[in-house]
Amino acid sequence: MIMIGVAILISMVLCLLLGVPYIDFLRKKTIGQYILEVAPETHNQKAGTPTTGGVFIILAIILSSVATLLMAEKMDTKALIILITLFFMALAGFQDDYLKIKGKENKGLSPRGKLLRQILIALIPTLYAIQTYGTVVVLGSKSFDIGLLYPILSVFVITGASNAYNLTDGLDGLATSVGIPAFLACGTIAYLSGQTVVAIICASTIGASIGFLKYNKPKAQVFMGDTGSLALGGLLGTLAVLGRCELLLAIFGGVIVGETLSVILQVASFKLTGKRIFKMSPIHHHFELCGHSEKRIVIEFAITSLVFATIALGLFFVL
Repeated sequence: MIMIGVAILISMVLCLLLGVPYIDFLRKKTIGQYILEVAPETHNQKAGTPTTGGVFIILAIILSSVATLLMAEKMDTKALIILITLFFMALAGFQDDYLKIKGKENKGLSPRGKLLRQILIALIPTLYAIQTYGTVVVLGSKSFDIGLLYPILSVFVITGASNAYNLTDGLDGLATSVGIPAFLACGTIAYLSGQTVVAIICASTIGASIGFLKYNKPKAQVFMGDTGSLALGGLLGTLAVLGRCELLLAIFGGVIVGETLSVILQVASFKLTGKRIFKMSPIHHHFELCGHSEKRIVIEFAITSLVFATIALGLFFVL
């Protein structure tokens, strides 16, 4: 339990310390965000805000995780698999951000190119999970062998979480505020299940996220960019798979799941009927256009995420 607190503290301090010089570097190099033309008008004022802040979040998570795991004598193959997956997801996200900056517009990797990278990266923890746990999924005290469906489920969970987190990263502080309860639930389940490695990396992620909020809360000094959102979502999915709570991810990741569903429903409705369900998707933009302030939406979504996390923990104890 002490190591959990240590991981949170180290990553939070690292993120706070790394943020200052990195943001200054981005400002000097004028590496800023380009806003989509279809985004709400209020987002125009965000143009030019430094992006790729995910670089120092991910660095803080990796350094804190390695340091804490070594102190706890828990540095093993599973830890390396998780951190390698995190690094490659961040690299894919950084490539996307770089292309946007280079092209001076909000168009990076093609959707197909991005998905292909995510699938290939997701295969790393998936293959490790099959080698270690077989093709069994766990739900509380129950377990199910799903055979050949397991690798499909695992890759879907990891890539799905990565994309869902990416969609959620649309307002100052939103993805981070929503992610903290999700990682808290995942880490708690892992800790109670004896998955110390997963719990420590979750703790490091929570600490780094808290530190990043100082720079990303409204009005944001920096955006995490796809470097951060693709990586953090992929990390959440990976931790759920290797922490043996992949099925509960649909609950404690309820907000990012809802954001994704809002996009799917919007697209399906428009293609089938020519009508839109929401004023704009993902759904946080719908609330923006309904007149809710950015700060209010972030607070409401964070509270909702905490509720989902609590429900997931309740199910973990009951099932």
